[in-house]
Amino acid sequence: MVIETERLYLRRMDRNDFHSLCKILKDEDAMYAYEGAFSDEEVKEWLDRQMDRYEKWGFGLWAVILKETDEMIGQCGLTMQPWKDRDVLEIGYLFWRAYWHKGYATEAARACKQYAFEVLNAKEVCSIIRDTNSASQKVAVRNGMTVADSWTKHYRGVDMPHDRYVAVRSCN
Repeated sequence: MVIETERLYLRRMDRNDFHSLCKILKDEDAMYAYEGAFSDEEVKEWLDRQMDRYEKWGFGLWAVILKETDEMIGQCGLTMQPWKDRDVLEIGYLFWRAYWHKGYATEAARACKQYAFEVLNAKEVCSIIRDTNSASQKVAVRNGMTVADSWTKHYRGVDMPHDRYVAVRSCN
């Protein structure tokens, strides 16, 4: 376990999480901000990328486990993401649609922000969110973030405007 909250714990994903990850990444509704569901091969590449991040950085997107059922309901964590001319530390989150609108994304994202500030000693952390993804924007705002700037990413043949929501560590 990497992080524990009141209702959740976050841990590194492994190959055994493939089918749970498919519930998220192969769902058209959950993946609308990515221009559609992933194939099995894309899910495998996504999982491989997280495992590579654990080795390289010591963090990545982690499996979000609901304590009550011990079931993987989503993923949330920290990644280094390209933004304009630099890499930034991002909190990312994607959840199985059955667990939307229950506060789990906000709970996990807040814990990741605390981890970034207290464990990684980061000065700032962000969430990069497509301009049409109002649900993720609301999570970022509830996580104490505000829009800092915008940029258009090109992904899957589509120009996608994104906003970078940022939280800065307070000087204590």
